[in-house]
Amino acid sequence: MTDEMIMEAVKNGDLKQASLLFERYNKRIFNFLARMTLDRALAEDLTQNVFLRIIKYRNSYREGLRFQSWIYQVARNIFSDHYQMHKNRFSAFVDVDKISENISEASDSEKLDEQEKLLERSMAMLSEEQRELLILTRFQHMKYEDVAVIMDTTVANIKVKVHRAITKLREYYFQLEKI
Repeated sequence: MTDEMIMEAVKNGDLKQASLLFERYNKRIFNFLARMTLDRALAEDLTQNVFLRIIKYRNSYREGLRFQSWIYQVARNIFSDHYQMHKNRFSAFVDVDKISENISEASDSEKLDEQEKLLERSMAMLSEEQRELLILTRFQHMKYEDVAVIMDTTVANIKVKVHRAITKLREYYFQLEKI
């Protein structure tokens, strides 16, 4: 069964089918949120909230809409809601020296080599939107068309923004490499 067919069954009251969607998407959504939040524990909580919200708002899923685009939009909304609720506790300052510790846990690897650490620190320095675009297109391997649907914009706009984000990432990477 396709994701869309399963979601239609969930929408029509067969909530047991939601477990199939969880099996298919929980790791991808967790990885997306872990890279966005830079916090493994928070990403786990937010991932659970994504699937709870899918069940709660299952009637808002529209037939014909790609499920993948819809679930990532839900994940973005969960992230945004959390950030808005806790924005007093966050600041624009990112302690890039501590980023590698959190990311290495989130990526489930034994040890990141030096280039990967520099990449993760550089990613943390990007704006939230730029980081999100690169996570979706490069780490989640989503097509520009799907990202455009998620972000409610055009494919051309996504291409321009991704290009700018990569340019900025490259700039930060080489700055950190010199240190």
